[in-house]
Amino acid sequence: MRYVLVPGAGGQAWYWHRVVPLLPDAVAVELPADDPDAGLAAYADAIVAAAGPDPGPVTVVAQSMGGLSAPLVCDRMDVRRLVLVNAMVPRTGETGGQWWEATGHTFDGELDPLVHFFADVPEDITREAFASPPRDQSTRPFEDPWPLPAWPDVPTTVVAGRDDRFFPPGFQRRVAKERLGLDVIDIPGGHLLALSRPGELAGVLLSLDEGDAS
Repeated sequence: MRYVLVPGAGGQAWYWHRVVPLLPDAVAVELPADDPDAGLAAYADAIVAAAGPDPGPVTVVAQSMGGLSAPLVCDRMDVRRLVLVNAMVPRTGETGGQWWEATGHTFDGELDPLVHFFADVPEDITREAFASPPRDQSTRPFEDPWPLPAWPDVPTTVVAGRDDRFFPPGFQRRVAKERLGLDVIDIPGGHLLALSRPGELAGVLLSLDEGDAS
């Protein structure tokens, strides 16, 4: 089973660098996040390209904003499972920009990346993340209505960080139940689980693979 790991806003494959070595066959996707002309279709193309030619059965794992584009590849690859990690769950015809109000997501105060994203990320990993110039996320993919007529007919798992300060776990549980009819697997950690809790996250992915094989 190949794991195709889709990052969130900013689109950097580096986000998954602590998880990739813990999985038997994993590729991290680099998304065209700073391309003002790249919409959801271009993001889906990038996911398929990263998976490689004829990748065989895959598990697609989507972080945060990656939930908008990851489901779009299910008719283009042999996707055996979708895993949403602190992820957006879109509905047909809804844009990413509309998602916030449609889900009732509220956010008090000013967004502080160190507080809301990196609070539980090790200091050395945080320094590495901030060492490079910031990569701005284009608003373009948030303008596209989500194109699928329904959620893909693929087993889907929702994983939430129980300490997430950006998408609180209670919010994620409600959205997963309302939009997918699913319960949530919660694990310790905040919004950036692949950076803060790579072992726990990889363990969940491997256990899902083992369950599918049994």
